[in-house]
Amino acid sequence: MTRLLVVTAVDAECAAIRAASPEVAVIVGGVGPAAAAAAASAALAAGTHDLVLSAGIGGGFGPVGIGEIAVASRIVFADLGVQTADGYVPASVAGFGVDSYDVDPKLAVELVDRTGGHLGSVLTVATVTGTADTAARLVERFPDAVAEGMEGAGVAAAAVLHGVRYAELRAISNPVGPRDRSAWRIPEALGALGVAVAAVAAGLVP
Repeated sequence: MTRLLVVTAVDAECAAIRAASPEVAVIVGGVGPAAAAAAASAALAAGTHDLVLSAGIGGGFGPVGIGEIAVASRIVFADLGVQTADGYVPASVAGFGVDSYDVDPKLAVELVDRTGGHLGSVLTVATVTGTADTAARLVERFPDAVAEGMEGAGVAAAAVLHGVRYAELRAISNPVGPRDRSAWRIPEALGALGVAVAAVAAGLVP
């Protein structure tokens, strides 16, 4: 039996998952990669889980529409790096950090099959994208990007520390780009999130 832990950022995400799948172990880790890493690490230290899923709502790239699911093939800390005169340099290129976590391919495909999701890179940012220019630069750097969130890389870092498998999925509430709160579809995304995590859990937890 796979012992699944789901890490969300906020109470609303946790509540949506619990409503759809009450048997799933889910915690609210807080917003941002640091809070998510700390919460996930503390939960994993108990040694009772062997798969951790970063799950929440988020912004979508390209063809991934509102209410659809993005599944990470790779979790990328997209703004961990160095700003230079020649532009942004990722931490891994600068030689002082890990900024990308590959999800086990078999696991990622299984999650796509169970959720009907779109597979690609899910970007973790400490600052939410709010302009078309920033969104375009991210797509240029990560052509396979399907979603943006704020916690996935933190959860993945904690999972690596504890030797536990990890994954990420996002239910899309808005496109990545200029912030237009009137266009956000949060209730729809939360409903889709609950359904998606329940579908994942049904295949992992008896």
